[in-house]
Amino acid sequence: MFVDATAIVAILAAEEDASELCRRFSRAETIRTSALAVYEAVLGLARSQSISISDSEIAVGNLLSDARAEIIPITAEIGRAAITAFERFGRGRHPARLDMGDCFAYACARSLDVPLLFKGEDFAQTDIAVA
Repeated sequence: MFVDATAIVAILAAEEDASELCRRFSRAETIRTSALAVYEAVLGLARSQSISISDSEIAVGNLLSDARAEIIPITAEIGRAAITAFERFGRGRHPARLDMGDCFAYACARSLDVPLLFKGEDFAQTDIAVA
């Protein structure tokens, strides 16, 4: 599975759907994410929990390390796929209203041909496989 920043933040911040996301996260054979998703998760967790960027980075890093997550590179192919995702599902173009980070998560999951773990309803309005 590819893990979006929203799922990482929800799990670490113990949001209302954290237990369900954690259950799906822990059942995955392989967990992948990207440096962009890590960046978004670190900033999102720091903001939502009013903690330092350093503490947030440690928490995100520990979660991903414990899960043996692979941080995949953002290739030119993934970049093009993110542009296509925006064209199809981006804000102002589609009810899913994907933003830049969402488009890259979508593109990463599609390029790896794996389901996407996320929080919210935005990706559910696309054709991505849900983890």
